[in-house]
Amino acid sequence: MEGTTTNLIYLICISLFIIGLKKLSHPDSARTGNLLAAAGMIGAIIVTLLTPLESGANNYGWIAGGMVVGTAIGLTVARKIKMTAMPEMVSLFNGLGGACAMLISIVEFYNHPAGEPLLSGQMITTFFALFVGSISFTGSLVAYGKLDGFLRDSLVLPAPKLINMVLLLVIIALSAYTLMQPQLNFTYVIVILGLSLIYGITFVTPIGGGDMPVVISLLNSFTGIGAALAGLIYGNQVMLVGGILVGASGTILTILMCQAMNRSLINVIIGGFSASGGGTAQSGDEVVKEATYADTAIMLKYAQKVIVVPGYGMAVAQAQHTVHDLEKTLEEEGVGFKYAIHPVAGRMPGHMNVLLAEADVPYPKLLDLDDANKEFASTDVVLVIGANDVVNPAAKTDTASPIYGMPILDVEQAKNVIVLKRSMNPGYAGIQNQLFFGERTRMLFGDAKSSLSKLVEEVNNA
Repeated sequence: MEGTTTNLIYLICISLFIIGLKKLSHPDSARTGNLLAAAGMIGAIIVTLLTPLESGANNYGWIAGGMVVGTAIGLTVARKIKMTAMPEMVSLFNGLGGACAMLISIVEFYNHPAGEPLLSGQMITTFFALFVGSISFTGSLVAYGKLDGFLRDSLVLPAPKLINMVLLLVIIALSAYTLMQPQLNFTYVIVILGLSLIYGITFVTPIGGGDMPVVISLLNSFTGIGAALAGLIYGNQVMLVGGILVGASGTILTILMCQAMNRSLINVIIGGFSASGGGTAQSGDEVVKEATYADTAIMLKYAQKVIVVPGYGMAVAQAQHTVHDLEKTLEEEGVGFKYAIHPVAGRMPGHMNVLLAEADVPYPKLLDLDDANKEFASTDVVLVIGANDVVNPAAKTDTASPIYGMPILDVEQAKNVIVLKRSMNPGYAGIQNQLFFGERTRMLFGDAKSSLSKLVEEVNNA
């Protein structure tokens, strides 16, 4: 294909990316946006394949094989994955994107002609792509392990900040030294690759599972940056702009998530989160008040306004459909029903939104943190389903708490609070939730899905 035609089609594909990204900002248009962006990517792939290679090499067999295998794996995983395991899938796929940038860099180093200068913009870009792609790859795998549960937060590195800083300085110094050599020493590249892969592990390992939404967002931005760097290496406008869009949106989302958790971005970058920080000691004489299904059902049936606060416990119990059944049952009784969504509820950005959308919960019923906090004072009953740290009043009152300063959902302002929880175990912050001992709080212990099913039954019989 001629260069002008190729660039024109690339421009169309890039426009589809931008329009698709814009439509992803609202659930009603998200599916269309996803299809538009996918169409843009398919078009970009086809045009790239039809553009003659300068070397005249024919790698279509390898390309076709890779596409078939990748498509088969992607379709199989996407069809079988449960919605509750969506964060794990996002982490894994994100890591594979970083691996692509890493492999592209290795190939470019391996094929670097002898005698050509190393200290150039092309080589610096390639080193950066190798570093960022490696971090995204191994970091995402560690995040996947933490989310899936086979890597525990109790795994602690000695002096993680020091390890990360030393590794980063060594990688930068060795990369600079390699670029200053008269010709490329591929052994140095392998060493830098190994150190970068290790850095990805040490970067994510100290971070607790409760902080995974920020980590996933940050690693996603790294993958976008890696794709953009690969676009610079090959002079491909679609890869460059696509990577910039992913990297920029991931960075913006990371900043927003940090603000929602009262964290600084620099602490995220150096792995400054605590895996399970220790809170203030409890006096041990607090007494919780337990609720019964009958009393809770009557309270719900005769309420004017009910707000549900979903958390990771709802995802684990796969109770999103059951809570929607409760919503429909109460609305038939004339009860106003909404959902309060904390920005970092769950294990990835938008985790609760995705689960509730799967259960066909209307999007207008979902309130963000600020809007929800305006309504709690006039709410008759708040149902907290599997959420913990995002409703912990210690974030506002206890300066020694690891979550102090984090914006929370002010559910304690409601007239009645019912907490659905399996046990009194603390959340990922590792501290007890004083909300559980509040004067207006009642605990309803048990599996969230089973408890909600019993509440639906009791409401219908009340």
